[in-house]
Amino acid sequence: MSQKIITSDTPSDDLPDLSSHTLSVFVNNTPGVLMRITQVFARRGFNIDSLVVSEGRDDRFSRMTIGITGSSNGLEQIIKQVSKLIDVIHCVQHYADDSIVKELLLVKMVVADTESRTAALQVIDHFSGKTVDLTPTSMIAMLSGETAKLDAATRMFSDFEIIETVRTGKVVMARGDSST
Repeated sequence: MSQKIITSDTPSDDLPDLSSHTLSVFVNNTPGVLMRITQVFARRGFNIDSLVVSEGRDDRFSRMTIGITGSSNGLEQIIKQVSKLIDVIHCVQHYADDSIVKELLLVKMVVADTESRTAALQVIDHFSGKTVDLTPTSMIAMLSGETAKLDAATRMFSDFEIIETVRTGKVVMARGDSST
């Protein structure tokens, strides 16, 4: 039995369908839940691109928003497997047209002179961001929005001397009356 090996020079029509997906998993807030869920993705060959976990209004429950990359073919099976796990209440896939998806980006940069500070403030303003810390030599900008917006802002900030960046994963909420 021959096995197909995919390399960087393999024609793109032969590459598997690797697309981004956003899942919301509502769970009991107990130790070990995250580990059991991530193992399902690893066994199926999905990469977790972003993971946000927080308690809900009721501290007995948590919501996980998981951004993953992988083949659409196995996604339905993963959702079923995750839904069957102990402590998982439900697992739902969200699409761009049925949900609001946002991320947060913090960027700390060197702004030692007036010219670089002004240029950085213009980029921050363009992307509707805020300055959350300012010293004579550095600045921290906070931006929120969709992934593409933050990717574009990150490219614009690369013109500055970046000290560090911190980026949350995706957070998602279903539109209208649908539950997340």
